[in-house]
Amino acid sequence: MSACCGPAREGGQAVTTAPPAEFAVPVRGRAELLRGMVAVPGGPFLMGGEDEDAFPDDGEGPVREVTTGPFHIDAACVSNARFAVFVKATGYRTEAELIGWSYVFGAFVPPSARRAVLPGTVPGAPWWRAVTGAHWRAPEGPGTSIGDRRDHPVVHVSWNDATAYARWAGKRLPTEAEWEKAARGGLVRARFPWGDELTPNGRHRCNIWQGDFPVRNTRDDRHAGTAPVKAYAPNGYGLYNTSGNVWEWCADRFSADWHTAGRPGTRTDPAGPPHGENRVLRGGSHLCHRSYCNRYRVAARTSNSPDSTTGHGGFRCALTVRPPA
Repeated sequence: MSACCGPAREGGQAVTTAPPAEFAVPVRGRAELLRGMVAVPGGPFLMGGEDEDAFPDDGEGPVREVTTGPFHIDAACVSNARFAVFVKATGYRTEAELIGWSYVFGAFVPPSARRAVLPGTVPGAPWWRAVTGAHWRAPEGPGTSIGDRRDHPVVHVSWNDATAYARWAGKRLPTEAEWEKAARGGLVRARFPWGDELTPNGRHRCNIWQGDFPVRNTRDDRHAGTAPVKAYAPNGYGLYNTSGNVWEWCADRFSADWHTAGRPGTRTDPAGPPHGENRVLRGGSHLCHRSYCNRYRVAARTSNSPDSTTGHGGFRCALTVRPPA
């Protein structure tokens, strides 16, 4: 991932944990997890972007036709409340907990956690801080909690953590093509899930940085950090917050030259990547700003190592629609 979007862990820090067994959720609990998914029809769509704001080095373009099968996808990102159910049922510990630290936006670190900040800064992105004790239950480090954020997206989750949750829930991470198709909500080549204008009629439709990054956030969109998973209006397929709020993990390995290496998102590789091989993230976050990281557009993409965790990274799950026997 670009340092401005979110820093990666240094090599050699991966922690291997045994993921929960697939389909381990009791029948009643699994029905609850499947509720809230929306159906996305199969067929072709135009993927990618090549407008004036595109990042060619990210592999956004060229625009191309990609075909997916029908699938279901979570209407919203996995919330703290839902992730807590998973942890209670399995005893799972995230990589941020096992490794002992995670990245937090510096301005969010409270006085109670300042002694937990590790020395050093991220080259090119000095606003990030590595904070001991920062994890999904303590998003800004020691002394913080998710007490009033149970309906916010879970953060400080790695690709490995997200995959473990998805397996437990009987789901999977969406492929990159599925994610973009669902995020577009049926619109063709639109910049955002609701159209081409960022704030139609002066209304904010997503949670991104307002003001001067990284020194002043005016909170014109009503949020400084994460927003509830169902903040703002859904898109045409019923998905919430596919622009801004938190970056979302996808199943695919990242390639910036997809058009020569093969189309992304055409299949999910269940084997998982070797350590250090980046995975795709989509959607942008509440820290995105036009001045430095205009990646809250539907076509924008980035990546990070599968063990990396930050205070603005989350996920949603998908489910393959099986044809009738």
